[in-house]
Amino acid sequence: MGSSVFSDLAVHHVEFHVTDAVWAARELAAQYGFAVAGSRRTEDHVSVALRQGSTVLVVTEGLVDAHPASLYVQQHGDGVADLAMRTPDATAAFEVAVSRGARAVAEPAARDGFVTATVGGFGDVTHTFVQPPEGAAGPVLPGLTPGLPDGHLLPAGPGPELGVVDHLAVCLEAGTLEETVEFYRTVLDFDMTFEEHILVGNQAMFSKVVQSPSRLVTLTLIEPDASAAAGQIDDFLKGHGGPGVQHVALCSPDIVSAISALTDRGVEFLRTPETYYDLLGQRLDLARYDVDQLRSRNILVDEDHDGQLFQIFARSTHPRRTFFFEVIERLGARTFGSGNIRALYEAVEAERTKTHDVL
Repeated sequence: MGSSVFSDLAVHHVEFHVTDAVWAARELAAQYGFAVAGSRRTEDHVSVALRQGSTVLVVTEGLVDAHPASLYVQQHGDGVADLAMRTPDATAAFEVAVSRGARAVAEPAARDGFVTATVGGFGDVTHTFVQPPEGAAGPVLPGLTPGLPDGHLLPAGPGPELGVVDHLAVCLEAGTLEETVEFYRTVLDFDMTFEEHILVGNQAMFSKVVQSPSRLVTLTLIEPDASAAAGQIDDFLKGHGGPGVQHVALCSPDIVSAISALTDRGVEFLRTPETYYDLLGQRLDLARYDVDQLRSRNILVDEDHDGQLFQIFARSTHPRRTFFFEVIERLGARTFGSGNIRALYEAVEAERTKTHDVL
């Protein structure tokens, strides 16, 4: 049982703990085109589930100080608190994980045909095993009622087709990458599928990717290189108050159309130096789109032995700047755009040099 219970894991939903669940749900609906799938209000919390394609996001607000969502927000601000994984047997997944050393958070429980159970992951982020009802095509979670907690329905309008969670990027404290990889390998049967040391100027970081046996759950684990200068990973750890999810990457079948739709909805994206696109032709031959389409939308492109990927990062609106979304389109590529880190750095340096020469 232990070797096969995790073979069919897939992302079921990503849960955020937030200060205001209704406000967060309205933002996700208005800006990212998610439709409200239902809500749940109890004496100690309120949750809203949102859906787009197969992607389900849940925002939960604690109504009492002792609720886990209240404690999380107090420590970290709004952020990802649970990566829930669909499985055909939540009880078996929980029992095997705990027997292998995972911290038990919530024992298996049945409700509305669902069986759920939760174990600890990294930092304060947990993993809930979700066993949906047989042939479930109804509610995405147990206990939901239609609309927002006040009964209002939010029109989603045409969505940008962000239907699949590609990966979650996780920032870890220096010296903890190896033990985190081992946790996922030995407890949940994940495989370590990619690793690299990224050097950008005087900053550096180590990254390893772990994936479920199905390859449907992917975590990009990153720790700062303590021998180099402090950088963005150190900033995250300080602002977030420890390890956590820096961004969630959502897949699009047409990133150019998606970014146009998201921009129209008011989402702001990080700008890319013009020099990046001036140098793009020296790096690769585009398999889709043209340079002007990418330049006008600040979309990045990278490639590996399996193909190309296009990606862009939303500007963080988090008060602590510790969370943002990525939009990604894969044309065969299996890596995560590390070439863009170096290319962006080189482009910024070229832009700086050009400005200096003009002066």
